[in-house]
Amino acid sequence: MASRPRALPSSLRLFLLLAAVGLGVSGCRGLRPDLGPERTLEAGVPEAFGSTAPKAPALTWDFGDGTPAQTAPGVKHAWATAGRYTVRALDGDKELARVVLTVVPRPVLRAVPQDAQTVLWVPRLRGNVEGLVGFYERLVGAGNASRTLADTPLAPLLLRSLGSGPSEVDPEEGFGFFLLPDFDGVVALLGVTDSRAALAAVARELRDAGHQVLPREDGSARVEPVDGGRAMLLFADRGYVYLAVPDSPDAPEPGETVKALAVVESPDVELVRRRVEALSGPGISENALLAELRGKVRDGSVLLFSAPPVPEAEKEDMPVRGFFGALAVQADQAELDGFLSSSRPLLGGTRGPASALLGRAAVGPVAAAQLSVPPEELARLVFGSPESPRRQRTLERWRKQGLDAEPLLKALRGDVAMLVYFDAAAFFRSFIQDQRPAPKGTVVMEAGLTSLPPVLQLIQKQLQDNGLVFQKEAQGGTTRFRTRLLEQPVSLTLTPERATLEAGEVLAGRETGDVGATLRTRFGAEAFGPGHLSLMVDMGRLRADLAGVREVPGVSTGKLLASQVFVSALLEQLTPFEYGFLDFSPAEGGGRLQGRVVLREQ
Repeated sequence: MASRPRALPSSLRLFLLLAAVGLGVSGCRGLRPDLGPERTLEAGVPEAFGSTAPKAPALTWDFGDGTPAQTAPGVKHAWATAGRYTVRALDGDKELARVVLTVVPRPVLRAVPQDAQTVLWVPRLRGNVEGLVGFYERLVGAGNASRTLADTPLAPLLLRSLGSGPSEVDPEEGFGFFLLPDFDGVVALLGVTDSRAALAAVARELRDAGHQVLPREDGSARVEPVDGGRAMLLFADRGYVYLAVPDSPDAPEPGETVKALAVVESPDVELVRRRVEALSGPGISENALLAELRGKVRDGSVLLFSAPPVPEAEKEDMPVRGFFGALAVQADQAELDGFLSSSRPLLGGTRGPASALLGRAAVGPVAAAQLSVPPEELARLVFGSPESPRRQRTLERWRKQGLDAEPLLKALRGDVAMLVYFDAAAFFRSFIQDQRPAPKGTVVMEAGLTSLPPVLQLIQKQLQDNGLVFQKEAQGGTTRFRTRLLEQPVSLTLTPERATLEAGEVLAGRETGDVGATLRTRFGAEAFGPGHLSLMVDMGRLRADLAGVREVPGVSTGKLLASQVFVSALLEQLTPFEYGFLDFSPAEGGGRLQGRVVLREQ
């Protein structure tokens, strides 16, 4: 027969009772909380620890960053700056668990919603902003730069961080602007170390600028612009401060009342905040097209990515998928490298013809431009694709003017070039004798032709319709029109191969040469060559022309020298710009855009 269970000794029963009560009261404090493995986090992004269960024990949490410890069953904490931090879970003075975390700067693109259509950003403030500001101040002048930057969203807080004192801005994070598809406006964002302090600092700066700042309990603020425009929204999220700035309403059209404009719905700034707060994961940083294009472009101080949707009706004319560009800034120059991605070969996948003008022109232009595309692509760019609504509208408009545009489209060879020359002697003569600095020089523009009659018909009609007094000369296969515009002589010469326009002073006496070869040597092996769209402005050449004048008929040497000194000093005050160029050419998968702006050495 089985024996009955023996009663526990009274002392043992008391011990078990006390243990049970202790466990119930403490919630099993002696159990080791699981803090997870060592891992990497982003600055400003909260991390959760502990338990949210109803009867979970309260622990003390030390986050290792100097912030006050928190006591609760479960907590969330975000680290303001990058570094290695040890998180400890404590029961009184007893350490129950610890974990080492590596906190890295949060990349600015991870703070931008994935559906942003355009993003302009500085990826890291330290090492980039100082050079950008310095270059911009030299380019436009310190006063102009200061006024412009003061009106740029969040820029005042950023600029203040460049000083030696403490700042709410995180120099390891970024700054930028982005556009959202359903928000008519721009959103600025800036990486910070203390969101509350940064919001307060931006609010102060906005008030100082005259705006009305209306704080909210959650730390955000509605900002009523001083000019009465649409309200802005200032808020913070995971280590970044945002300022959503709606577009200003357009000015009323003639006959349209301001009251009618007032009923137009204002852009929803709260939509921006909802989109940002709902952001999870990488944001736009892992956009497939962005990743593809970044591999085609050199790195830079300022980056731009844009992939706006193209309406279906315009895709034939505009097969662009997106653009990525990088601007690298040094002390006295800025270089642009960009790539335009296309769903089909740009410009028909073939190179346009070379410009005859650039191969046999007067040397020393202060500006030059070239467009070299296949003729059918030139017609597509100017008038739209064949059978497209834009092409049909253009043809109909020309028919109403008595012109047949189709033969004109076929008459273009696809190359257009322009050269601009400065006549320093004529400038000084006008400056000294007439006491006014009138620009003097010559513009030469040439377009290749495959057929003369339709172009000749258009030119004659335009001259007659505009009531210009002109002379017409015809000899052999050449027709020349002469007239005057703005007190300057203008001539247009037409041959079966080209149309050449010359406006301004006569270029007689200037040395001629292969200007295109000179430009290619200076700006790149293929710039200003077949298939390229190129532009150049050379202030250095203009300065050299001014300094090179030795005599001006009717002007004394003393007056000429004094005028040269004055004009040279004035140019130095106005701009340090030396030269700039821009070049676009088709490439596999799209087209490459390159450019450079160079300032005079200090």
